[in-house]
Amino acid sequence: MKETNKKHLNIRKSTIKDVSLILKLIKELAVFEKMENQVSASEESLRESLFGDIPYAHVLIAEYKSVPVGYALYFFNFSTFLGRPGLYLEDIFVLENYRGKGIGMALFKECASIAKEKKCNRMDWVVLDWNPARTWYDSIGGKALKEWVLYRLKDNALDKLVDL
Repeated sequence: MKETNKKHLNIRKSTIKDVSLILKLIKELAVFEKMENQVSASEESLRESLFGDIPYAHVLIAEYKSVPVGYALYFFNFSTFLGRPGLYLEDIFVLENYRGKGIGMALFKECASIAKEKKCNRMDWVVLDWNPARTWYDSIGGKALKEWVLYRLKDNALDKLVDL
């Protein structure tokens, strides 16, 4: 892996002015994950959810030579067993032409720094089973949690539960 010249790389917190950029990067991630038909986020929904009265998540933007090339979206969760918060990394993505330059590592390290700053004792994320990044996650000490199964309620199932 080539190391990015750190003087050309900037990781910054997003602002409300980045909403269209964030949506563009989300759509690029969806193409990479072969899930582009599942994106229903809009600039309006992102503006409200990320920068509204209650920000539900936070976004870091990676810029290489002043060009936005990637992002990480995270939020905080809580472990009752540990009695401590955790950082959940929902998305980490770098545009294809900029991969292999250490930009993903820089985003990951910034998320880890934020987790430590906020007194989180763990960082969690989910990765598709075919994603080649899994090898890298293993190499940095990430552990696949095989004993946990991800469940989800959405759309009609969520409505049905509320109406029970």
